[in-house]
Amino acid sequence: MPAPDAHLTLPANPVACHECDLLQSEPRLAPGDTARCVRCGAVLARNPPDSLDRSLALTLTATVLYVIANIYPLVGLAMQGRQVEVTLIEAVQILWRGGVEPVAALVFITALLFPVLELLMFLLVLIPLRLGRMSPRLATFFRLVRSVQPWGMMEVFLLGMLVSLVKLSHLATVLLGPAFWATACLIVVLTLAARAFDTRLLWQTPVAEAGR
Repeated sequence: MPAPDAHLTLPANPVACHECDLLQSEPRLAPGDTARCVRCGAVLARNPPDSLDRSLALTLTATVLYVIANIYPLVGLAMQGRQVEVTLIEAVQILWRGGVEPVAALVFITALLFPVLELLMFLLVLIPLRLGRMSPRLATFFRLVRSVQPWGMMEVFLLGMLVSLVKLSHLATVLLGPAFWATACLIVVLTLAARAFDTRLLWQTPVAEAGR
């Protein structure tokens, strides 16, 4: 056993594995490299190439897709020479007027509100980082992004809508509007943006640079 006044030597820049809690050193990573736990193989860190520029470009692309997904028709039905198309916000209004207010509120929150909050918070984090204006509040904004992400369930909404459309396909011709494809692309682009962002930029960039 070590002497009472002895101190254990910890590795430089220690990082605990989120799977097995092993404390180990995080090596310097070249662009594109990944650090894994030596015990269980879990991913400890990634160094995506051009992380900041790539994630910012993807987030701006997602913003454009979000606008398209909300101004163009989401889906339409054609039956007996008549065609009806609705946007996402119109679908929420129809549900509300149809007496299913809880469903309308759920669709509004998960498919409209939380995705736009996620986009805004991502931009509030990425743009100051890109301009080199670090602030302690960026970490708080990023935690908000992480807390909002699980509630932006656009993929669940899209899957549920597809199931409903398949059941209606024998009654009418289903027309997938531009907003449907924009929403599908938005889900993919948001996932890529989150994956491209190196979160260590928030913790490793000196806060003192904020006044420069």
